[in-house]
Amino acid sequence: MSKIYFIGVDVGTGSSRAALVNSHGKVIKSHVKEIKTWNPLPDHYEQSSDDIWKAVCECVKKVAEGFTNEIVGIGFDATCSLVAIDTLGQPLSVSTTGNNDNNIILWMDHRAIKETNFINATNDPILKYVGGKVSLEMQCPKLLWLKSNLNSACWAKAGKFFDLPDFLTWKCTGDDSRSLCSAVCKWNYDAANKCWSDDFLRKINLLDLSTENYRKLGNRIREPGETICGLTPEAAVELGLRPDVKVSVSMIDAHAGALALFGCSAENVNPNLMSKMALICGTSSCHMSVTSQSLWANGVWGPYEGAIFPNMFLFEGGQSATGILLDFVVKNHPAYPKAIESAGERNIYEYLNELLIGLASRENLTSYQFLTKDIHVWPDFHGNRSPISDQSLKGMISGLTMSTQEENLAVTYLAFVQALAYGTRHILDSLKRHGRPEFETILICGGLSKNPIFIQTHAEACNLPVLCPNEKEMVLVGAAILGACAAKFYPDLESASHAMGGQGTVVRPDCKSKTYHEKKYKVFLTMLEHQRLYDEIMNEAVN
Repeated sequence: MSKIYFIGVDVGTGSSRAALVNSHGKVIKSHVKEIKTWNPLPDHYEQSSDDIWKAVCECVKKVAEGFTNEIVGIGFDATCSLVAIDTLGQPLSVSTTGNNDNNIILWMDHRAIKETNFINATNDPILKYVGGKVSLEMQCPKLLWLKSNLNSACWAKAGKFFDLPDFLTWKCTGDDSRSLCSAVCKWNYDAANKCWSDDFLRKINLLDLSTENYRKLGNRIREPGETICGLTPEAAVELGLRPDVKVSVSMIDAHAGALALFGCSAENVNPNLMSKMALICGTSSCHMSVTSQSLWANGVWGPYEGAIFPNMFLFEGGQSATGILLDFVVKNHPAYPKAIESAGERNIYEYLNELLIGLASRENLTSYQFLTKDIHVWPDFHGNRSPISDQSLKGMISGLTMSTQEENLAVTYLAFVQALAYGTRHILDSLKRHGRPEFETILICGGLSKNPIFIQTHAEACNLPVLCPNEKEMVLVGAAILGACAAKFYPDLESASHAMGGQGTVVRPDCKSKTYHEKKYKVFLTMLEHQRLYDEIMNEAVN
């Protein structure tokens, strides 16, 4: 019997990737292609669906070569970016430049502040599913911005609006059904009643999207892992696949990572899905957990019924800037050029990690974590996604000096890593306060999961073991799991996740630093109180 393979496609913020994955979740080969981002105005981030599709085709062709006859299913995940298509199916500009190449508003685009505040002021009941407040990273604020600012140039000419994962499945099948994952998590779709809410759309001045049976939004909402159909002949040629390869309903990229992570196992780790928090960390970070019953937690998105697993409720927290924040801080430190030179062929973070361990040894500290006693960080340089849900929050640093030494760069970097870990703990604590059962394990994947100090710091700051999969490309595995279900190789997503999630290694917290992190976490929360106080003082001065 010939071997069976699946293709997983992941479109992230900066690149498109594809992988050939076997039925046990092992990545056989992968390929990556950078994609373009335009930043024409502050807080405006735009991409091109043509550019992304070309990158996807290149990646799939590369990994499929030599295995075409054994590939039976393909799954897509992508960032939750907004794609605009005209009535002829061509890219439609979402940009103040008017360039039709710029037909995607990237997830991290923060142009729609006024629209976000307007939507939240309605206090519509559907907002309880997003922690009480819609985020300006979601799609309704972006849609309202387009209507308000580009009415004749975009709104009146629009034929379809897609979440990027759904655009990819439409592009290769011609079927414009939408994923429940995207619709409920980012578009304020009413999953409980299985419909779009006309009351909500009316309140936010988007009721015209309900005309022609929600044609522009998608009038068929389907569960992830369902089979859409095979590839169109044109898409099959572009992707280098057979037309009968089955295409799955898509997922958002972080959710695909969570899908694979939930199935990862290790000795002495409870396999119960509800005992786990999946942390998908790259440019930003997403914190995913599921329960069998719904509950409400302010500042955490959800409960989203069926967004990952049927009949389970998803809760989604997140941090808007993590990997990109560390890069920003490290690259803007005066010691960065010297550190790059000293690192040689090593990754800059490998070098900084070595510096921290050596510095702690020279200072006779029992843990490098103690090096940050005098420097504290509130990390919301791009606003707070969870659990406060306030994009107006800013970053804060206490303990700066005039040092230009590499050691100061290393310690500053560590303080930011710790702050991100305390942000994760803040989300865990918020869910616990609102009645969620205790977490027993954090599961981690994404670019930052390759950094051992990032992992160890999360274990210690959250006082939980962290499970690191042996397979490092879990988002791609998650996309391939979708393809496996579409091909009916596995009966459902949960069984496919357990079959393809693989094994992992557990990193446990070091008890020596427990008291230290309790104190640092107290400082972390106090910094939030101080920022609120400073805002109050200054608002009195200008009002």
